[in-house]
Amino acid sequence: MSVPLLQQFRVARYILGKKISGQKRYPLVLMLEPLFQCNLACAGCGKIDYPEDILKRRMSVTEALHAVDECGAPMVSIAGGEPLVHKELPEIVSGIVARKKFVYLCTNAILLPKKLDLFEPSVYLTFSIHLDGNQARHDASVCQDGVYEKAVEAIRQARERGFRVTINSTLFQGEGAEEIADFFDLAMTLGVEGITVSPGYSYERAPHQEVFMPRKQSKQLFRDVFHIGRTQGRKWTFNQSSLFLDFLAGNETYQCTPWSNPTYNVFGWQRPCYLLVGEGYAPTFQSLLEDTEWENYGVGRNQKCDNCMAHCGFEGTAVNDTFQHPIKALGVFLRGPRTHGPMAPEVPIVYKTAQTDPFAVRIPISQIRNSTESKAV
Repeated sequence: MSVPLLQQFRVARYILGKKISGQKRYPLVLMLEPLFQCNLACAGCGKIDYPEDILKRRMSVTEALHAVDECGAPMVSIAGGEPLVHKELPEIVSGIVARKKFVYLCTNAILLPKKLDLFEPSVYLTFSIHLDGNQARHDASVCQDGVYEKAVEAIRQARERGFRVTINSTLFQGEGAEEIADFFDLAMTLGVEGITVSPGYSYERAPHQEVFMPRKQSKQLFRDVFHIGRTQGRKWTFNQSSLFLDFLAGNETYQCTPWSNPTYNVFGWQRPCYLLVGEGYAPTFQSLLEDTEWENYGVGRNQKCDNCMAHCGFEGTAVNDTFQHPIKALGVFLRGPRTHGPMAPEVPIVYKTAQTDPFAVRIPISQIRNSTESKAV
């Protein structure tokens, strides 16, 4: 099982409590970025393009734990930048674990072997190690040779020490289905708990824009990969909901729910999500929820969002749909995503206005099938 029963129970209880209370928007995972600095400069990353003075900033332990308490999400994903560069990260992690929140510490693993002694194995702590494919593919993705071997060795050492470990994989242009399937096979031999996978988000500031895939190409690629897995009997474990995987394969028309994965970084509460920069910050988490113009973001609502299929935007939508339609979710879990037949329709474009097209007709958001804006996460 990819996720321990304790975590499944705690998260399910949290979601049910929110639904019973009638809360329409609530966080599922806090994206905590205690710094932007990194020891790599990956081709598809737009998170490190800041002036030197900003890259040197560090979130304090007090600030980080206050954000965790203010948000209240049952899970915390610590990202960056490279979190292990932060000297006070062990104190931040131990404080979150003491609150019995489930921490996913996202890392490229270069520093992990030297840092393992600073952490204690716990059901509440998982190292989510960045691995974007086989050796050649991953090293090309991070623009540095030898990183793949370091990551694999770090996984081995962390597992030997009793830590929970997952792999976080981002797929980019030029990867074939057979290559990805072989990588998933390899990942399973490393003894990891599961794989988190999604297409790369096309950051505006990423140095290599050609690496990103359009939505239709992404969906077909995932269909091809899942088809190989099904027809060849390959056994892969994903650290994601079955309906999110079904969405990746083009079988669900989902709108993103950015409030389900709010971001707190060295600037504050980022609007609207982890991926978009330049949209402003909120002074408090409550302000983020109440004052953000959510209707201006999402596929078809904002051009910056149109190519996004990232799990930080759509996993919350899929989880909500799972609670709304548990039989459908169970069916996908048992048989896997559908890999043939027509794909679900794309979310309609609604951001045209009279200023750009005087004859444009707005389509009500409520007409978008399976959108949790109408289902109310």
